[in-house]
Amino acid sequence: MTEKSYEAYMLGAATFDPSGLPKEYFTLADGDKNISWVQTIFQALGLRSLLTSSLKLDNFQHAIVRDRSFTAIIVKQPHSYLALLISSEGEFVKTDLINWARSLKVSDLNQNPRFRILN
Repeated sequence: MTEKSYEAYMLGAATFDPSGLPKEYFTLADGDKNISWVQTIFQALGLRSLLTSSLKLDNFQHAIVRDRSFTAIIVKQPHSYLALLISSEGEFVKTDLINWARSLKVSDLNQNPRFRILN
């Protein structure tokens, strides 16, 4: 799959600071504005923090969170975390997609007409 193929499966995104606190939310410009999935990601990053400090698991690179209503990929970027909400058809979560998500820049989302930022 190409970058455009992966982007077609994206339904939203959220950025988190290095401590796991949410910063920005992106939704499809013409889609559902519900960001309730972000709470689950926030909790997953909190769990990551707990495991890192308790079990000395310092090498967190990505996580996949599946729910009945969504699949999200959380990737560690150089100075933040990025979570991508993907459609339930996105059963294609593979290394290439994770690597693509790691390299995705928030500025790309800001400039993408498919998405709008929620304040």
